[in-house]
Amino acid sequence: MRKLTYFVAVSIDGFIGGPDGDANAFMPFVDEEFLGFLTTEYPETISAEGRRILGLEHLANKRFDTVIQGRASYQVGLDAGLTSPYGHLREYVAARSIEKSPDPNVEIVADDVVGKVRELKAEESEFGIWLCGGATLAGVLADEVDELVIKTYPLVFGSGMPMFGSGFAIGEFALEENRTFGNGVIVRTYSRKRQGLPG
Repeated sequence: MRKLTYFVAVSIDGFIGGPDGDANAFMPFVDEEFLGFLTTEYPETISAEGRRILGLEHLANKRFDTVIQGRASYQVGLDAGLTSPYGHLREYVAARSIEKSPDPNVEIVADDVVGKVRELKAEESEFGIWLCGGATLAGVLADEVDELVIKTYPLVFGSGMPMFGSGFAIGEFALEENRTFGNGVIVRTYSRKRQGLPG
């Protein structure tokens, strides 16, 4: 069974973007040290355009071969003229408002995104699935998330788009790794604690 990993940037107070979803405030913290971490550990999470600009197209995928994102998250790429922002991965976009995919590498999932993710998780592969965001999709898929990789930036937003845009439900995770960087960023990795079946 493949893992679904929510690999996400957040503020100290748990927001992945401002009220309109804008996350540009995180960008100044992607310095040489932190970019080195991303390119070494999570190269596939750098967009195709970012890889091109940085001369990183040669980097092989390390952890994921598939990405799923929500409509608003995908719109950021579309607004920049990128119909396949992660062309080095299989791309799925959960959206009811896009009737036809604008790119052959992108599959639109209009209904039953949970079922689609379960189907993807059941595939045989050494790679996992990256939940790219945003908040609404993460809320829908909260029970399917097996791993959290939270990049906490030293900023307080006060309000904005939460990590999980959903109702209240408790999910317990175990801390697996905690890394700190000179720019104040902390990256924590958690695995979901699964309840044992009753005897």
